[in-house]
Amino acid sequence: MTTWQDDASRDLMSLGGRLALLTRGEGSSVWDDEGRRYLDFLGGIAVNGLGHGHPVFVEAVSRQAATLAHVSNYFASPAQLELAARLKRLAGTGESGRVFLANSGAEANEAAIKLARLHGGKTGKTSILVLNGAFHGRTTGTLSLTPKAAYQDPFRPLLPGIRAIDPTIEALEAAVDDTVVALIAEPIQGEAGVVPLPDGYLARARELTSRHGALLILDEVQTGSGRTGEWFAFQREGIAPDAVTLAKSIGAGFPLGALITFGAASDLFSPGTHNSTFGGNPLASAVANAVLDHIETEGLLDNVAARGAQLREGVGGLPLVTGTRGAGLLIGITLSAPVAGEVRAAAHERGLIVNAPADDVIRIAPAYTIGDAEVEEFLVLFGEALAAVAATIPTPTETPA
Repeated sequence: MTTWQDDASRDLMSLGGRLALLTRGEGSSVWDDEGRRYLDFLGGIAVNGLGHGHPVFVEAVSRQAATLAHVSNYFASPAQLELAARLKRLAGTGESGRVFLANSGAEANEAAIKLARLHGGKTGKTSILVLNGAFHGRTTGTLSLTPKAAYQDPFRPLLPGIRAIDPTIEALEAAVDDTVVALIAEPIQGEAGVVPLPDGYLARARELTSRHGALLILDEVQTGSGRTGEWFAFQREGIAPDAVTLAKSIGAGFPLGALITFGAASDLFSPGTHNSTFGGNPLASAVANAVLDHIETEGLLDNVAARGAQLREGVGGLPLVTGTRGAGLLIGITLSAPVAGEVRAAAHERGLIVNAPADDVIRIAPAYTIGDAEVEEFLVLFGEALAAVAATIPTPTETPA
């Protein structure tokens, strides 16, 4: 008798993952094919902002699918226009802002690269700055923005003209000059281990890019749509970028991404320079409208902030934990030893889904809807996983057998 692992090995590309065969979900719980329940505190990697099977999500998909699911980009739809206006309002672009709707964060970031190239065509500049530790996607273009040898080397040559610098204000000040067409950065580097930019970084970046005529483009694929307790992480810093990308939680599980432009950057694209067959389709747009409206009308941003603070305080006294970083419900829990992989596995064994983006960091990104019950269950299961791993680590006076 074959197993689902056999089927996956036979039929799917060998790309890793697949820890279980999940068959259904409700709220912050998912179940596998054997009926085992897991508490989902990864949320599809910061995607399932309303959890699983939320009535608002289900109703929006059902209603729009029965009405109009897809039209070509020769046409507009009411849901598309509503979403574009909503995103401009939430991002605070003012009247001059514009929105391009895509299918994913990688697609949104590809559009951002083209935006930078168009700006360069007007100014003669060619150099795009990115930050060490960044992750912007796995397409050829976005991979070029992701300075990690293990990701990039098998696919070279990549896009030219991209230069990586350390994520420090000093490196920023040394790098931004009149040859730079754009700086592309994440306010919090999720895949690096939930690493926020230094205090004052975005304000200094805004000042320097403006001075030298470069675009400031922020990748908020993970941090946008309310994940940090603000609609966008840049709003915490009191600045406005030239463009911002988002995806993940914007559709709460429905594939959707967006590029939002501000000011003069909104005039760079023109007919024929970019488009997408499925981008901004009525079904995806209607779901995003329903999700974002629910987050706003139900005050879920307040819950994101409150539950994030509750979780950071709760893990403080657990074994191996040395601290936390991030904002809202994008939290990196730092460990005293490089055992994050073991902790993730121990949590999985106990029915808790988290992940390990770095050797000494556990990342959590649960639904915006979590309450006391989910927080308490997480702390129990996570504490048990930490204690189990801690028990395997030799003390300074012990020597391994």
